[in-house]
Amino acid sequence: MAGEFGEVLRRLRTAAGLTQEELAERSEVSVRTIRGLETGKRTNPRMTTVQRLAEELALRPREREELLRAAVRRNEDGEQPAEPSAGAGAGVEAGAGSEPGTEAYADPTGAPADDGPGDPPAPTPPSTALHPAADPHSPSDSHSPSDPAEQLAALVTARWQREEEQRQVQDPFPLPVRWETAPEALTDHWANILRLPAQATAHPLDLDGELGEIAATYRRIPSRRLVVLGRSGSGKTILALRFVLDHLRTRGTSEPVPVIFSIGAWNPTTITLRDWLAAQLTRDHPGYAARGRGRESLAAELVESGRILPVLDGFDEIADGLRRPALEALNATTLPLVLTSRPAEYAAAVAETDVLTAAAAIRLTDLTLDDLAAYLPRTTRKPGREDPDANAWDPVLTALREQPRDRPDSPLATVLKTPLMVALARTIYSDTPDHDPACLLDTERFGSPEKLEDHLLDNFIPTVYRHRLHGSSSGGSHPGFDADRARHWLGYLAHHLTGLKTPDLAWWRLGNGLRRSTRTLVTAVLLALAIGLVDGAISFGVNGRVTGALLDASVVGLLAGLMFGFVHWLTYTAKGKQAAPSAVRLQLRRRPGATVWTAGPRLVIGTLGGAVFGSAYGFVVGMVITYAVTSDLSIIVHVGLVDGLVYGSVFGVATGLTFCLLGLLETPLDIDSAVNPRSLLTTNRGTVTTQLLVWAPTFGAVVGFGSGVAVDVFQGSVGPLVWTSEAAALLGVISGLGGAIGYALTLTAWGQWLVLTRIWLPLTGRLPWAVVTFLEDAYQRGVLRQAGAVYQFRHARLQQHLARHHRRATLHDDFIAPL
Repeated sequence: MAGEFGEVLRRLRTAAGLTQEELAERSEVSVRTIRGLETGKRTNPRMTTVQRLAEELALRPREREELLRAAVRRNEDGEQPAEPSAGAGAGVEAGAGSEPGTEAYADPTGAPADDGPGDPPAPTPPSTALHPAADPHSPSDSHSPSDPAEQLAALVTARWQREEEQRQVQDPFPLPVRWETAPEALTDHWANILRLPAQATAHPLDLDGELGEIAATYRRIPSRRLVVLGRSGSGKTILALRFVLDHLRTRGTSEPVPVIFSIGAWNPTTITLRDWLAAQLTRDHPGYAARGRGRESLAAELVESGRILPVLDGFDEIADGLRRPALEALNATTLPLVLTSRPAEYAAAVAETDVLTAAAAIRLTDLTLDDLAAYLPRTTRKPGREDPDANAWDPVLTALREQPRDRPDSPLATVLKTPLMVALARTIYSDTPDHDPACLLDTERFGSPEKLEDHLLDNFIPTVYRHRLHGSSSGGSHPGFDADRARHWLGYLAHHLTGLKTPDLAWWRLGNGLRRSTRTLVTAVLLALAIGLVDGAISFGVNGRVTGALLDASVVGLLAGLMFGFVHWLTYTAKGKQAAPSAVRLQLRRRPGATVWTAGPRLVIGTLGGAVFGSAYGFVVGMVITYAVTSDLSIIVHVGLVDGLVYGSVFGVATGLTFCLLGLLETPLDIDSAVNPRSLLTTNRGTVTTQLLVWAPTFGAVVGFGSGVAVDVFQGSVGPLVWTSEAAALLGVISGLGGAIGYALTLTAWGQWLVLTRIWLPLTGRLPWAVVTFLEDAYQRGVLRQAGAVYQFRHARLQQHLARHHRRATLHDDFIAPL
């Protein structure tokens, strides 16, 4: 909001000890502009102005991010926000190789930013718009800024602008991704694409274009369905990202919001497209799990009402046997969409069924030598060079130009036709001064394009891990990770994703790389140790006897491990599922209408589950304790049955009431809670912690009090029962804590993350102990990318290479992980 930005700016200026006049003199922004921003009279600051002010205030990373975030939010009157460059949050220096003293994005008008009350707003460069401008033919107030679709548009734009910056797409400028109209065999009838009536003559569209024209090209297609084809590394994902940002910049208020979905994770045989889209949207934006006007979630309502434009990236990453049903499912809908794929995989699916109905298709073309000559020299470091005009890429480019045209392209010329390989070559040879790109011309060493690609992929990880990252967005420092260890861990992750047949690296599924039996066994053993430790500590504190505490801890821990291990196996392992992160949090104060009431079903399920658990637990405990007194089998079984009846009733009531209470307190997250992997993990940990704070005292109190009531109820009818208040209190405390621990580690995503990913996988050398820090570090180094709540490898080709290397190393024992 404008008011928020003014308050932030005024507070930061005051903290820096500067007056408005002093800040104006330093930043070359007029006093009138600064005064207008601080008072709220100016509500739409240009990002060049915001960046200039941030530099002269010498802001720390957190303060800079706070100022930029305040600048990009829409105010309550629906005004358009500031328009940050792709470098927002990271300063305004131009990318490597850009002209010194210039900003990454210049004002196209050449006029000073925000200088004078009558200045018209400057045109926005295609790569810098943060929020969609209003359609000039649509009423500006047709949608409130609080409308879920409008809020989603702002969240999506901010997310992908940060991602574009992280991938250095604009540094020093985007590689020229171009395309041409795809062959007719991969395109539907033009009459269908153009939505022409019967008997009308259809004339094919010329869809040839380049990166900055993708949104305009899409709008020329009446059916609003487009297939983007390109070989591995040709720039399909970058094109999808640019489409989203450009479409949002020019989007009218009545148009749907483009959202990127990694379609490789979709199984069309188990879930419909619309349901899957709603589920993915909820995963990345948990606030959209809130109930809408009807009975469905906001995410489902947006999808069903056509307010989401799916950008389905990676059709070729769908499992081989699922591409045909996936294409059939896409043809069963009329949703406008953009679909990206490698040509061979899409053509194979088309041959089995049909083309994507009413969809035009374009095919990405290769980079040219002129493209390389314009790009690569500007990516090298300039300081310290004896000859400022010399460039490490000059000999390479000269050799490529001198290659005879009547001969096949050299391996290097072939490899450097895709943006992915150019980006890898830039990282290894432009960003690292002691690496000479001339070695890439060695045809004896690199006799084929495949060998050269493997060389670039092999050297990418060691290159990016050579340098220590000095800071993060949170202001902390990054630990150093050894390149060999990092390659091993990344290889395991890549192998893990290959086994799961998904590109999404989700923290709650990292343990799924283990065998099902291993997951269940590890969960049961660690749970038994945890509950046994708690039981032993409490027993020793109450009774003061080590032997008795150890015996009680061993029995309780063993039984709890077996019982909760069985519950885990029955709930997840037997069904081939995993615990998913909760999209709710618990609050004692609920907002009206925000809760979906599930108390009834929870009461029934909790009561039945608790009764089964309590009966089994009481039966076993009763027999074990009785066996220590007598060897009469009839007495042992009788006591076991009686204890099973008492414990079953007590635990059934306690579990039902506790589950019911948890259901009554559930509240969806705020709608603007955009998620990244760490924030989703933090949110889920907070949810589990709050659940435990409710579970432990409630469950313990009901068990402790209910045990006395149950003894009174069953007294005499099943025989004489002996029960003391001290025993009831001890059972309540142990049950409350033990039940809470068992619930958390067995039935929650965060608990499984803790048991498998934070303990077992690092213990066996598959992952580092600081897993989250390692993943964030890999993201900062450009190895991983963020896609909402999950990570993905920078490119599927890199994932495949690392997975193959990991399998080879494991097969030949090239790497022995420490235990």
